[in-house]
Amino acid sequence: MTRLSKLLGLAGLAAMAAGPALAHHSAAMFDAAKTVTITGVVKEYHWQNPHASLDVAAADAALWSVEMSTPNILVRKGWSIKSFQPGDKVSIVMHPMKDGGKAGLLMNVTNAKGAVLKDHDY
Repeated sequence: MTRLSKLLGLAGLAAMAAGPALAHHSAAMFDAAKTVTITGVVKEYHWQNPHASLDVAAADAALWSVEMSTPNILVRKGWSIKSFQPGDKVSIVMHPMKDGGKAGLLMNVTNAKGAVLKDHDY
């Protein structure tokens, strides 16, 4: 094997190993120093990678998009694909967007029965 082919092989391995790291995005857009609590009705529950999410119509009619962890992490915290259905009443505690947008990073959600599902602890 020539030196060039060894270098190309190593470069290929390095690129493949870096792929998952490059695919993840930062939570820097959320203000971890603030929390916002909203109550409303689930419009959509997205159980998908890279992040699950809830779209919630708040009591004031604003539509909020709330980002969560991956389904794999949520399952380990007691969540399932059936945790929420459209029309479910919820109360959400989240870190809001720094730019004031109607979105946030979920800390916990309480369903109509009073059960609390947790996600991010920061």
